[in-house]
Order: sequence, then structure tokens, then C-alpha cells
Amino acid sequence: MVRKGRLMGVGTGPGDPELLTLKAVRAIAEADVIAFFAKKGANGNGRAIVDQHVRPGTIELPLVYPVTVEMDKDGDDYRGAIATFFDASAAAIADHLEEGRTVAVLSEGDPLFYGSYMHLHLRLATRYEADVVPGVTAMSGCWSMAGLPLVQGDDILSVLPGTLAENSLAERLAGTDGAVIMKVGRNLPKIRRALTTAGKLEGAIYVERGTMATAAMMPLSARDESPAPYFSIVLVPGWKARP
Repeated sequence: MVRKGRLMGVGTGPGDPELLTLKAVRAIAEADVIAFFAKKGANGNGRAIVDQHVRPGTIELPLVYPVTVEMDKDGDDYRGAIATFFDASAAAIADHLEEGRTVAVLSEGDPLFYGSYMHLHLRLATRYEADVVPGVTAMSGCWSMAGLPLVQGDDILSVLPGTLAENSLAERLAGTDGAVIMKVGRNLPKIRRALTTAGKLEGAIYVERGTMATAAMMPLSARDESPAPYFSIVLVPGWKARP
């Protein structure tokens, strides 16, 4: 009998290769297979972050996202395409696990925080040994790069997806002290309007590609209306009584 392999969800952090944890580096170096999410024709940011730690001879398994940008995220077509993609990705990984290999699935940021890895974990962790190596989140990388204290004491921090409806986004922003808004992209104008409605546009900071070599940040009020890149976040500081 071949002993079944081991699945590892490995957080690669927000972008700076030096923000990989020691445990992540060891998991990557010891893996038989490195699996990573990518768009067609590219290796993906997670693979680039870990490049120097992948040993020669490691099997590489790109998990190529289907083209779904033009689909409604709440529509049946989108849900069906994504479910099929994760089913097929889990099956490809299971083939290696059945052969007794250790498979490290790279996940930008933290694997279980808005990470694609979690979809594979739910499909595979009941059948195979599975471990998760946490990673530095994009939001902590961004507020650290910006030197922006976000919340303290009894402040409430909300993490909100920019894909929410504008009225829901404004309502939740009004009911919290500090906030992190993710999934900015084409939602940037809507996010700006929601912050204005909630009275929190002043002080909001826009960060793109946080901790990466091409990182940039500015007050959100100074950012134009063009779509933000995939790696972008809006930080809304709380701590009203700051000195």
C-alpha cells in the first residue's frame, strides 16, 4: 500500500518575500509538489514570492482560474464555473496525495482569510492529512507599510468586501470605528461614495500592492476613478481620541 500524502495550505504573506514565515519556508522547501493559483499565461504572485525557496526537482501544479471577470458573481454561471474549477483543482491535488506526495498549496496572505485555498481544504481535509501554515495578511502588511494605527482599546474593526451593495457598505462603515475594505478593483467609486455617506472619507488611505516593490499609497480622496489593481485595499482608521 502507498501511504497517502499530506496537504499543506501555505500562507505566502502580502507580497514582500521577506515576510514569509520560517514555517512557510520549510514547508515549501520540503514539499514534493507546489500548487499555486494563477491566471492563464502567468505563474501568479504567490509563486513569485516563494521562488528562491523551491528546490530543484519539485513538481509544479498551476491551478489556472477560469475566465469569470465578465460574469455576475451572484449568478449561476459564475458559481458553476468556480465550483467546477475548485472540484477539478482538488481532484488534481488528490492524484498526488494518493501517490503519497506532500502537496503545498500557496495562498497569498493567509490561507483561511479570503483565500482560495479554503475551497480546496473543505474538499480534501476530510480524506487526507491537512495542515495550514498561517501567513501575514494583506491588511496588516498595508497598515504597517503606511504606519497607520487603525484601532485600539475598545475600538471595533470591520473587514468589508468592496463588492457589497453601496447602501450596505455605507451602513456598516457608519457602525464601526475602523475598517479595512478589500476587493477594491472596479468598486473604488462605489467605496468612495459609501465612505462619504458614512462621513468617513477624510482620513481613509488607499494602498495598492502593499509591501511589494511597486507599492503606492495616498489619501483615498486623491485617488482617481480608474479601477484599482487586484492587490489594493482601503484603510479607514478608528481611534478618534488619538493624540
